[in-house]
Amino acid sequence: MANVTIKILAEQLNLSTAAVSKALRDSHEISPLTKQRVLDLAASLNYVPHPYAGSLRERKSKTIAVVLPEVADSFFSLALNGIEEVAIEKGYHALIYLTHESFEREQAILKDLESGRVDGVIMSVSMKTNTFEHIKRLQQRIPMVFFDRVCEEIDTAKITTNDYECGYTATQHLIDRGCKKIALLSVSDSLSISSQRMKGYQQALLDNGRADDAPRIVACSDDEATNYALMMELLRSEDRPDGIVATVSKMTTEIYLACMELKINIPEDIKVVCFSNDASAPILNPALTTITQPAFEMGKLAATLMFKALQKKYFLLSDQSAVIPSELRIRSSTGH
Repeated sequence: MANVTIKILAEQLNLSTAAVSKALRDSHEISPLTKQRVLDLAASLNYVPHPYAGSLRERKSKTIAVVLPEVADSFFSLALNGIEEVAIEKGYHALIYLTHESFEREQAILKDLESGRVDGVIMSVSMKTNTFEHIKRLQQRIPMVFFDRVCEEIDTAKITTNDYECGYTATQHLIDRGCKKIALLSVSDSLSISSQRMKGYQQALLDNGRADDAPRIVACSDDEATNYALMMELLRSEDRPDGIVATVSKMTTEIYLACMELKINIPEDIKVVCFSNDASAPILNPALTTITQPAFEMGKLAATLMFKALQKKYFLLSDQSAVIPSELRIRSSTGH
């Protein structure tokens, strides 16, 4: 029999649909004898529960949204793997939304999610997000957890890494390798991760007696051609840096290409550290020294906290923020 429903089972057993539904859910309100009758008939008719019926009764979609700037970046791909591992274990679907670093697109996505199609949102904001009313509106309706690029104005769980310390560590590493003129490549003046990495860079210069040196901060973008032009200009300048800290992995290609074009040797002429989770870092020529972030672990923890909030009525996400340390992995781009 096709499309066997609870109503059909109830009619054949001369029971109410409520009684059949409770029997199928092993409710204590139904006698063992009645439960067995229901189960026997359901088995004989090959009854399959509707996958969303329980969700509708509980007013839950069994779906979470994951809002990301992009997935081409290996950091976000790894974080998404961590999120999905937990979602699958919990029997949830993860809907992926990409903002493509657009503030307007981020606004539109969050506005759409206000309809209630998802039970919660895990999010990393775009590099152009500098106002947060659209995020506040959604957070008043459903649980939200931030990771990596967080919104400090929203009182909820934020999963980050130690960006200030990593900016400091990357800069100190270049100083220890003999660099005198270190440039920092940044992509945003509004993202907290960018400002923290910048502050770490500036503090390392200060602690090493470089207070008189003007910080060399290059504002990059999400456009490859623009960034390549910026690199060519920087490396052609008379006061060319002998060390670079790139705060995002997407700058790696432009740095290496510009050095090749200008016949600047890495690491003899210039040493390079990038914040990067790219699997290609060890096989570049020369192999790239990286600040490697715990992307998978950050995604997994963000999802774990989200599902605790969905399952436990009095679980406060605002008390659950965490910092997971990153790691400096030294390779040939900063010398032997």
